[in-house]
Amino acid sequence: MFSEKCTEGRAIAVTAAALLLTTVATAAETDQFYARDEKITDATEVLNDKMNRKLARIVQRHRHNPDSYKIAYAAYREFGGLRFTDKFESWLIDSSDVDKRRVSRRKSIYADIPIWSTRAVYIFDLGQTLNISGNLVGSDKISHFFSQGWKFYKRYNKSGSEAAAARRGVLTERAIFGAGMTGSFSNADLVANYEGHLFYRSLFEDDVIPGKPAILRWDDGEWVVQRDFDWADHVNPYWDEALNMNSYDALLRNRMYDRLASLCPQYWENPALYEIEDEAQLREQYAHLGMRETRATRLDNLCLAHLPEAVQMLTAYNFPTANRNLFGL
Repeated sequence: MFSEKCTEGRAIAVTAAALLLTTVATAAETDQFYARDEKITDATEVLNDKMNRKLARIVQRHRHNPDSYKIAYAAYREFGGLRFTDKFESWLIDSSDVDKRRVSRRKSIYADIPIWSTRAVYIFDLGQTLNISGNLVGSDKISHFFSQGWKFYKRYNKSGSEAAAARRGVLTERAIFGAGMTGSFSNADLVANYEGHLFYRSLFEDDVIPGKPAILRWDDGEWVVQRDFDWADHVNPYWDEALNMNSYDALLRNRMYDRLASLCPQYWENPALYEIEDEAQLREQYAHLGMRETRATRLDNLCLAHLPEAVQMLTAYNFPTANRNLFGL
């Protein structure tokens, strides 16, 4: 008991110290489980339009500067910047043109979990969920894409190794931008960070996005935009924290397991909402990022584990649909 209370006390102390260092309150987590079956309008076209207009202005301002790093830095400052909530994320949160799902902590997956378990989540509002190319994405992933992606890009330029750059990203996710603040280690954050780094590289490198040329081309003493940016090149199901599950620390793990298990009736109403096509390809694509193995707590696996043994057998051996329907499958 003494040890547990000491751990809780340390968690609160760490959270308080982190909050003192935070000058701008930021949403610490999002919830892609809440109202998952309710439609959100796909924002890809709106986000692409905003990105490409801003990129065109960046190129216009710096078109005669051959230093590609300075162009990439200008993009980082335009979309991200030295702030907890990036400029682009702040814009989309406020924009009436971007459909979003809002959820309070009291209605979220984190409801009724005490402050020493959820830490910053208990204090700050949750981020919002939007639809990008058919994927449910937390608004915080946009800041990860631009700002943490920029840091990944700089580490990659220094080391020449994506794996080496990724290792530092894992340390960051374990500290103030992840588990240290919230108790949650987000695999989806690591994916968004990595894709942000690919964005900065794709400004100048062909085939960073397979089969596509670089966004910019140096031509006769100036930069020329030769193709548009598209969020669909970067966002996939592994940005969705209801599919690419978080890992939780000791103070949060058991409570989150119980909360997730309580969603099984919701899961069985529409299991397709938790399916991932070509997951093996995604696992291979991001194998070097240091993601934690969390598939056992995804609802398609966790809820199956909670079924009676006989029902598990019916599912495992692919009995006819009519038989499975007897069990509500």
